[in-house]
Amino acid sequence: MTAHREANLPLRRVKTLLVDRGYQEAITYSFVDPKVQSLLHPDQEALVLPSPISIEMSAMRLSLWTGLLSSVVYNQNRQQGRVRLFESGLRFVPDANADLGVKQELMLAGVIAGNRYEEHWDLAREAIDFYDLKGDLEAALELTGKLSEIEFKVEANPALHPGQSAAIYLNGEHIGYIGVVHPELERKLDLNGRTVVFELLWDKVSERRVPLAKEVSRFPANRRDIAIVVAESVPAANVLELCKKVGVNQMVGVNLFDVYRGKGVPDGYKSLAISLTLQNTTRTLEEEEIAATVAECVEALKQRFQASLRD
Repeated sequence: MTAHREANLPLRRVKTLLVDRGYQEAITYSFVDPKVQSLLHPDQEALVLPSPISIEMSAMRLSLWTGLLSSVVYNQNRQQGRVRLFESGLRFVPDANADLGVKQELMLAGVIAGNRYEEHWDLAREAIDFYDLKGDLEAALELTGKLSEIEFKVEANPALHPGQSAAIYLNGEHIGYIGVVHPELERKLDLNGRTVVFELLWDKVSERRVPLAKEVSRFPANRRDIAIVVAESVPAANVLELCKKVGVNQMVGVNLFDVYRGKGVPDGYKSLAISLTLQNTTRTLEEEEIAATVAECVEALKQRFQASLRD
């Protein structure tokens, strides 16, 4: 029997979380329709079977999206207004340097489509969006203890909407994608409405950081709010990360609580409202110390992102 390591994140733990959030596990074939797969991965060559069961099952899958999206169409054709599926399984990528010329990678993928909530008399019908799936994915990644090291970066993927998708990185290493299926692809696959997908290399997130306990401070926490104006191209995550680094010794909380675009903010810019919470474990912070840390944070944002305080 293999010894249990606390740093191992069992795949079943992530599956349980997704089920708790309303998903159902799908198990699809590793053999897929090459025509459908080429729509999702036009720049990748797939392995084609010499003697397939049928022409619709003649290629080895390059991702789990092919089977999951087909499952969404199947469910929508049977009047299912809310679809949430996930799957774990191997993908098969041709690689001349790998054994037998194919690299097998364990993937975790998911898809949502249709209504945000189950039908209910007290809930208005709302369509899902990118952030519904991103929230579920972040909840799963939280189990690794490394969510703060995960970055979502704008990066093109032919299967995804260019304005509503992102590549996923862990400590600078690319580990997957998330995004809304490209509208043209939705039409070709007969998907009914907005569909959002994600896919991760499971081995890259299967080891978690063991949490370290630390003393809860007996001294008061102090919150200060700032509103800064930055260019639209500046990711809010980068702004928050810089604030955390500036107050590393006493900044215990940095949170984005509002984003504003409109009157008073120039075109091409946005206003980010951020709460900064400062606390010390050994003493009460003086007002001068708090003000100095906040000023240091604002100055760092000015230098790094050409940010300005909103009037």
